[in-house]
Amino acid sequence: MTTGAQNSSDSPSAQDPVPFASEAAASGVPHVETPVAYDGILLAGFGGPEGQDDVIPFLRNVTRGRGIPDERLEEVAHHYRHFGGVSPINAQNRALKAALEAELARRGIDLPVYWGNRNWAPYLEEAVKDAAAAGDTKLLGLATSAYSSFSSCRQYREDFARVLTDTGLAGTVTIDKVRQFFDHPGFVQPFVDGVRDAVAGFLSDGTPPEAVRVLFSTHSIPTADAERSGPREGDPAHREFGEGGAYAAQHLAVGEAVMAAVAAEIPAAARVGWELVYQSRSGPPTQPWLEPDVNDAIADLPGAGVTSVAIVPLGFVSDHMEVMWDLDTEAMEAASEAGIRAVRTPTPGVDPVFVAGLIDLVEERLRGTPASERPHRTELGPWFDVCRPGCCENIRAGFKPAAAGIAP
Repeated sequence: MTTGAQNSSDSPSAQDPVPFASEAAASGVPHVETPVAYDGILLAGFGGPEGQDDVIPFLRNVTRGRGIPDERLEEVAHHYRHFGGVSPINAQNRALKAALEAELARRGIDLPVYWGNRNWAPYLEEAVKDAAAAGDTKLLGLATSAYSSFSSCRQYREDFARVLTDTGLAGTVTIDKVRQFFDHPGFVQPFVDGVRDAVAGFLSDGTPPEAVRVLFSTHSIPTADAERSGPREGDPAHREFGEGGAYAAQHLAVGEAVMAAVAAEIPAAARVGWELVYQSRSGPPTQPWLEPDVNDAIADLPGAGVTSVAIVPLGFVSDHMEVMWDLDTEAMEAASEAGIRAVRTPTPGVDPVFVAGLIDLVEERLRGTPASERPHRTELGPWFDVCRPGCCENIRAGFKPAAAGIAP
């Protein structure tokens, strides 16, 4: 694959198919196969409150522009208040930042890591301004989300564009983004390890494989958004992903890869059933969201002869609030009510294999690794460095300027 024509500078212009991008990415090629000398890594997170007084202001940030009154926000706030008003996500990102820095140092890669959030301090604006002040103007974005959808990919790219525009740094700072890493071995392997250990534990006490079920859980999103995830019809990269678009297809492909890897280690696991389920729905009842809900799926298991279930947070990088509340609290209660033994497997967190995989993604771009040489555990990968036009539209808000992708 060739890289196509390149622009003469790193500054975005109206003629660039990909605004706010480095010279190598600005042509809009799916995979950037020329080396890029980045100055720093931008670790982009969701953010979370770190005390009771932060909870409602944080939720206002999350729902900005939607006109949701504080009384309704309190319905969600009790999840955070149950844990002292503290989301674990910021502490986890501090740990991830430190782990990334250690892995970079181990490999002799001299790149600083700047961390900023979408919804709570430290904000992305601060991170980008700090980078520019240090003279680090060619950044590679690393968002803490592995799959393709508006909230897990395009919204981060819109954040990058908004921050560059609002800070006046557009034309001075460029931001590319590593490919969505849903099927990179570094992300997949921790789930393989968790499912293997859970299934082995169930089988070791004589439970028949047919009585064990694996539920791969991810955040539900509106069906209309899911259908718009991935390259759109008319793009050369488009393919038929089926119901749920690229978002569901990616999760299903990873679930299949995980189960195949577990069966290779534990042959009896080939007879263990599995399915993709969804959690954390927040939309109005009249709006279709991806289903089935994890708790509904658990309630149906006894009727299928299932006595043991492994709940796998496949859509999540770390144990943040959706994992701690929706799975560790509500799903475990649903399993108890159904009389089913349940285990929740780990998220990647700062597993050394995951951290090494993230730096592998950085090195792909530093070296311009050809797509044919990039590791991936499903037939859908390796995903794109430069997002395709029209990918992951937010149907309610339409398209906003976004970095690291071709303008629709």
